[in-house]
Amino acid sequence: MGELFSYGFFGGPSTLNSTCPSFVTGETVCLPPVKIPFYFSLRQNIFDGIPDTHIALAAPVLAYWLLSFVFYCLDISGWKWLDKYRIHESEEVKSRNLATRWEVARAVLLQHATQTVLGLAWLIESPEISVARCQSEMEALGRTLVWVVRHLLGEETGMKFLEQRGPGMTHWLYWWGIPAAQMLFALFIVDTWQYFLHRLMHTNKFLYKKIHSVHHRLYVPYAFGALYNHPFEGFLLDSVGAALAERMSHLSIRQTIFLFAFSTCKTVDDHCGYNLPFDPLQMMSGNNADYHDIHHQAIGIKSNFSQPFFVHWDTLLGTRMTREDIQERRKKVKKI
Repeated sequence: MGELFSYGFFGGPSTLNSTCPSFVTGETVCLPPVKIPFYFSLRQNIFDGIPDTHIALAAPVLAYWLLSFVFYCLDISGWKWLDKYRIHESEEVKSRNLATRWEVARAVLLQHATQTVLGLAWLIESPEISVARCQSEMEALGRTLVWVVRHLLGEETGMKFLEQRGPGMTHWLYWWGIPAAQMLFALFIVDTWQYFLHRLMHTNKFLYKKIHSVHHRLYVPYAFGALYNHPFEGFLLDSVGAALAERMSHLSIRQTIFLFAFSTCKTVDDHCGYNLPFDPLQMMSGNNADYHDIHHQAIGIKSNFSQPFFVHWDTLLGTRMTREDIQERRKKVKKI
């Protein structure tokens, strides 16, 4: 079931045909014609002549620089209405950061080259996409559903349920439920990998001094500095973490394209320097640009290790810090 989402994007036929009149016929699972989701396509590659594996490697690079360029345009726009959304004054970037923009760009380009080479060795082309293969996989899923429902509800009740709901449930699981679960699990793997490794790089003095301190030369983060890291950190924290999420979640190549591009956009947005209430990437969870900015300040450097999606590990393990927490600490210091 690892390639469930591999037919995706750009439309396709409206139904998959089956002549079976019933969902369960003896030991055979039969599916009636089903409506195909909008993303289904029989194209082997999204773009003719370009393997999807190459798109998966190009997508995060393009996403990184395009979204960074958007925030750069905001930085130089001079729009006064943006001032209330800036986490820091623009001049702080120049005065407090210890890395030049050229040093940042060079490090990011090196990481992109490294992750591309790793991806060429890691990613595998999708098996041949066909209606027959899709139908076969759905029938296999249907048989699994029959076994589960029979054991949970009993033979008689289970069969009645399957006759009424079996086709629709199989369709939903195949096209939406399982792919969504795979993607959420991939996000969980990325967050887990990055939280514990990121935290280790702060608690281990050698790792922090020799490796992770490079990233913290940007005391005031900005968008295209999101992946400004020591090369070893970039490889281990970002590239290996994404590769593990892809493999452990059994993502198809097109799910992988989405994962790589989405996680890249989220990382850039988390370093953008703007607390934007209308930004969908900042609305999806409390792990946003303001949350990560606290980690880049001296007061929060041992907090807010979670990245890039959610804050559950910080919350569960007591390393979460909010602006309210900072205000409370400052009040206590003044009283002393």
